[in-house]
Amino acid sequence: MRTRTGVVASMLAAVALAVAGCSAGAGTGTDTPTQTPTKHAVTGTVTVFAAASLTKTFTQLGADFEKANPGSTVSFSFGGSSDLVTQLGAGAPADVFASADQKNMDKAVSAGVVSGEPVDFATNVLAIAVPPGNPAHVTGWKDLAKPDLKVVVCAPQVPCGAATATVESKTGVTLKPVSQESAVTDVLGKVSSGEADAGIVYATDVKGAGKSVDSVPFPEAKDVVNTYPIAEIKQGQNFTGGAAFIAYVTGPAGRKALEAAGFGKP
Repeated sequence: MRTRTGVVASMLAAVALAVAGCSAGAGTGTDTPTQTPTKHAVTGTVTVFAAASLTKTFTQLGADFEKANPGSTVSFSFGGSSDLVTQLGAGAPADVFASADQKNMDKAVSAGVVSGEPVDFATNVLAIAVPPGNPAHVTGWKDLAKPDLKVVVCAPQVPCGAATATVESKTGVTLKPVSQESAVTDVLGKVSSGEADAGIVYATDVKGAGKSVDSVPFPEAKDVVNTYPIAEIKQGQNFTGGAAFIAYVTGPAGRKALEAAGFGKP
């Protein structure tokens, strides 16, 4: 009987060879992927727990993965990385976990829910999002400390919140937010709806939001970079599918889609 480790290792090798033969348009969301089927057929549901900031990109990658692997289905659960780790630790069923920072992936590893070594696949930086037209006339990070400004941030345990706290420490400018959200998508929602004058999100969130928000230049962001790791879940039910999805995300198709969304290389 082959061990799980052996299956995953051979799966990654096979997928890597297959992905290398993909067309240049695979995974972009505009062309149908032409990935050659691997020697290990990927079927069934692959359950992926992923950081909220990956929602748009992973949703498209999931659809592309399904086209490249007929008979497979990718089911996502998006949320704050810290909340996802808590759910995984409590036994929530999943095959793959993608975190928005190393800290929460380390928690998953320490809790014994992750199998093998996590793989870094993207980076991201913070951005200041404001409602269209920037009605509060926010000009930069220092303005966010103004007492009459309604600022929304992520909670400290969430990767975007931890990154925000790091910027505060580096700049000496402390914010007094009107609310702290459990996911970056919630912060973006409050800004786009006009409930907040400004919100701290990721650069990819601003890019993906289109005309629903504007962005204010934020030079300090370059000093705080979040690295995104991805890993299989030890108690996952679809080992082959989980390994294949990770290979897809970290391969050419995933790399192209992530770069198009504004994510940096790990």
